[in-house]
Amino acid sequence: MRPAPVLALCAALAGTALLTGCGKETAAGASPAATCASLAPVPDPAGRTWDDVRVVSGKCGPSGAPSTGFEVTNHDDEPLTYTITFTLVNGFGEAMDSVTRTVEAVKPGQTVRRPLDTAGGPGSARGYRARVTKVRSVPAKGTSGGASGCPSSGVRITNDRGDAAMGLRVVGIHLVNCSGADYRLDGYPALRLLDADREPVTGVDILHGTAAISTGIGGDPTPRPVTLRPGESAYANLAWRNTTTDGTPVNAPYVEVTARPGDEPVTVTPELDLGTTGRLGVSPWTRTPDDRQPRPDQRPGASQE
Repeated sequence: MRPAPVLALCAALAGTALLTGCGKETAAGASPAATCASLAPVPDPAGRTWDDVRVVSGKCGPSGAPSTGFEVTNHDDEPLTYTITFTLVNGFGEAMDSVTRTVEAVKPGQTVRRPLDTAGGPGSARGYRARVTKVRSVPAKGTSGGASGCPSSGVRITNDRGDAAMGLRVVGIHLVNCSGADYRLDGYPALRLLDADREPVTGVDILHGTAAISTGIGGDPTPRPVTLRPGESAYANLAWRNTTTDGTPVNAPYVEVTARPGDEPVTVTPELDLGTTGRLGVSPWTRTPDDRQPRPDQRPGASQE
């Protein structure tokens, strides 16, 4: 008799040709290990293809649920950190979920394979197919090198997911001092906008301050020196409108952020959809409020005794 998970999977998906085969019947009392092929990747409906990321086949596990994974190949000449968004699709072609995976510091010419959980939930024998929805890659020199790592610059720079209302966009750029010494900021970060190929975007005025974009953001703080102790953080806001009138809309998914003169730029991915406005406002570096700073015992170098 077939193990129930394998039978359910084959029955549900055989008609859609998503599986190339299922495990043979096993004798009573035998291990219910399955040998099903995994679900095929889903083509992008817009016809987009990705040179550096692909979904790859796996094998069914003991439960009969399909497994799959993905490969990242760095075709660039410097180490890159990849952030990939996948859409999970059921047997009827319906999008069921979206997941994001990050692969840090892939070396030039290196291919890295990672698993991708496409199960339909705990205890479910149904699997989802995966398609690549978005790929972002940034130079690894500006990334942490791991959850607890710190770049050679001594600071980590990231962006949040932002806020949007009535065409107004606001995204925070966050800087954390992960070194063992004080780090000083003064004024505004320097920005360079990059397109999807990480080529410079021109024709956009970068304004010091966000009030010219909207007065409803909360006002611009006065630029002043900021000293961050180890573990402390600061932020600057990017603000823009995505209004589109005459002309070609400008999109800049990447931004190079130089925290202070002389520092190496760090690439972040705020996904700027600037429409045809041609303007981006940036606020000065501001120390993160005390109630949002890490506790002293959470800072780098703190005693763990």
